[in-house]
Amino acid sequence: MTRLSVNINKIATLRNARGGNNPNVLQVALDCERFGAEGITVHPRPDERHIRYDDVRELKKKIKTEFNIEGNPDDRFIKLIEEVKPDQVTLVPDAPSAITSNAGWDTIAHQGYLRELISHLKKYAGKVSIFVDPDLRMVEGAAHAHADRIELYTEPYASAYRTNKVTAIASYIIATEHALKLNLEINAGHDLDLHNLRFLKQQLPALHEVSIGHALICDALYYGLENTIQLYLRELK
Repeated sequence: MTRLSVNINKIATLRNARGGNNPNVLQVALDCERFGAEGITVHPRPDERHIRYDDVRELKKKIKTEFNIEGNPDDRFIKLIEEVKPDQVTLVPDAPSAITSNAGWDTIAHQGYLRELISHLKKYAGKVSIFVDPDLRMVEGAAHAHADRIELYTEPYASAYRTNKVTAIASYIIATEHALKLNLEINAGHDLDLHNLRFLKQQLPALHEVSIGHALICDALYYGLENTIQLYLRELK
C-alpha cells in the first residue's frame, strides 16, 4: 500500500497565530502516527511562519515512522539536515517568499548543483527525493543527479481532475513509468485530497508515498483527525 505521510505545517500555523503551544505540534505528530499515518512531513521555511527549526529537532527525538523534511536547500536548511539526520529529505525549489510550493526543479539547468548536493546529503539522510514536474527530462535529470526518489508535483493533476481526470493523469503515468525504468521510487504531493487521491493511486500503482497536509487538516475540522487519517488511508488501499 502507498504510504501516507502527514504534513503538519498547518498545525504549526494555527499554533503560531496565537502564540503559546496550542495546538501542540509534537503531540499532533505523535497522534497522527497513532492514528495510522506512516510518516510525518515538515517543511521549515526561512521565516519560520509555520514549522520552526526547533520543532524539527524535537520531532526527530519522538517520531517513530518515516520523518521527511522538505524545503529549499539554503545553508541553514542543509545544516539542519546534517544535525537532525531525517529518514528522508525532499528538495523543493521554493523562493523564500513563496506561499506554498508551485513548481518542481529544473534538474537539467541545476544538474551539477543537485548532484553535488545530493552526494553530500546522502551522508545524513536515509533517502533523498527531488520535487519535480511530470516531465520526462526532469525525471531523467533527477536520476542523473543520483536521487533515490522523486516527488511528483500534483497541483496540475488536482486542478484538472474535475474537468477530465484521464487527461489530468496522463503525464504522471508516463513520468512514473520512466522513473521506474531509472530505478527511482515515486512519491507525490500537493493538493491531493479525498476527491482525487484514489484515482491517482489506481493509475499509479507503484506510488511509494503521498505527502498530504492542507486538505487533510481541513478535513479534520469536520471529521476529526483520527477519522480523517483513516479516510485517507482507505483511499490508498
